[in-house]
Amino acid sequence: MIKNPILPGFNPDPCIVRKDDDYYIAVSSFEWMPGLPVYHSKDLNHWELYTHILAEGSDVDLRKLPSAKGIWAPCLTYVENEDLFYVVYGVMNSMNARYFDIDNFVITAKDIRGPWSRPVYLHSAGFDASLYHEEDGRKYLVSLEWETRDGYEKPGSICMAEYDPKAGKLIGYPKTIWRGGTDRGCIEGPHLTKRGEYYYLMCAEGGTGYNHCVTMARAKNIWGPYEGDPMNPIVTSAPGNPNERADPDHLKPKYYNPASRLQKSGHGSYVETPKGEVYLVHLTSRPFVPELRCTLGRETAIEKMKWTKDGWLRMAGGGNLALEEVPEPDLPDCLLPGIPDRDDFDSEVLGKEYYAPRILPSSFTDLKARPGWLRIRGQESLTSLNRVSLLARKLTGLHFQMTAKMEFRPEVCQHSAGIILYYDNMNFVCLRKYYSATLGQGALSVLRLDNGTRREYVDTRIPADDAPVFLRLEINGRDSFFSYSTDGGNYIRIGQVFNTTEFSDEYCRYGEFTGAMAGIFVCDRMMHKKTADFDFLGTVPTALH
Repeated sequence: MIKNPILPGFNPDPCIVRKDDDYYIAVSSFEWMPGLPVYHSKDLNHWELYTHILAEGSDVDLRKLPSAKGIWAPCLTYVENEDLFYVVYGVMNSMNARYFDIDNFVITAKDIRGPWSRPVYLHSAGFDASLYHEEDGRKYLVSLEWETRDGYEKPGSICMAEYDPKAGKLIGYPKTIWRGGTDRGCIEGPHLTKRGEYYYLMCAEGGTGYNHCVTMARAKNIWGPYEGDPMNPIVTSAPGNPNERADPDHLKPKYYNPASRLQKSGHGSYVETPKGEVYLVHLTSRPFVPELRCTLGRETAIEKMKWTKDGWLRMAGGGNLALEEVPEPDLPDCLLPGIPDRDDFDSEVLGKEYYAPRILPSSFTDLKARPGWLRIRGQESLTSLNRVSLLARKLTGLHFQMTAKMEFRPEVCQHSAGIILYYDNMNFVCLRKYYSATLGQGALSVLRLDNGTRREYVDTRIPADDAPVFLRLEINGRDSFFSYSTDGGNYIRIGQVFNTTEFSDEYCRYGEFTGAMAGIFVCDRMMHKKTADFDFLGTVPTALH
């Protein structure tokens, strides 16, 4: 059996594709770089982080974009007769006054690991754009058309325009083709496919919250009219068909379903194996209860599906409730390398599992200056939207220890470095080493930013000499706390216990749609050149989640 989620932690808006015997899933990355992670599998059960589409050399600039903006909802497709991968993605620039200013682009590559072509601008009509490839070579772009006008249903409807790949532009303006297969409202995430005589339009409805779902419609003409699946929604965490068209809010916690461990299930895409088995991937969340806060963010799950005799897609076992366990396909098992628990920084190349907000980690990290150590050059404060030297990994569980060995000699109060639990630039907690003018030397203390309110826990301050120090973050379900050691064996708790649930979409007021991260950081708010060296960064699970 396949156990959900298959991609735990911050991995939302999955889009799946097959090339020969290889399966790939691309997910959203928002303000984090490198952008658009791609996971790989050969059996749909075991997955590895394979590459990033927006990495070194990519033409994307996310600096100064607020949290929850950036790279949204990729559409990854492969055209066999062209032997070419296509990726459509959006850069959300602003959501002020609910205008949702987004620019959509398409890029191509022969190899999913790149190099990728320069981006071609498509339109800014709305988000979740995706590309359908007709057998005759014609291509069509579908997306949400974002609605702002008074008196019109919000957030909008699904629109489509033909795309001319030779000219690199759309043919005319997008036209509305579908308004939804349920009355849940908040339609988004369209993917267009074809099977037999029908074009199938798969959408997300209900908002990417507790009323989320996957729906389907079909038509014999690509422009419609489309008819909805009479059994919509086909996958969800909240069965039923409430009428929420008048409420554009996406979260809707009143639809939390206590009968399911998986919540917010929706925004799907599907793939068929060479033997005709059908699997659908979708986002999902596992909240703390009763707080209904999803610290791990929106994750990726998979469901086994089947085509009915009358041509509709259904869950293979019946019903429409997302499942924690799913039958495996008839494919050979293929174990793939996972992310190592410990990184001793012995390689000259940084691991694929590391991310930085808005900028590439390579712009502030150095693995060659001191072999066996990672050197990080400090830049702006952790609250900045511009250049922050934060190297983080996605939280994939809620019971673990993360430990780093750090050597750092702060000289002025603007120098600091340490270990951090981070949601966004307005919500984090860290154990830092910094220069204390009061003590006249280096010191350790805990600092918290809580929805923009900064609190330095002065009572946690202790002197710290120039020797290496071991810093540890421990998460034990709802409880998160720090400790330190001078010898790597005896750890001393420092600071209070923090509420893990507060590092979530539901608690944070300035960001949403992502997930909690943990890692290491360096700040030099004086000259942007002070460095800290890290000998290792390791994680150890402390319990099953």
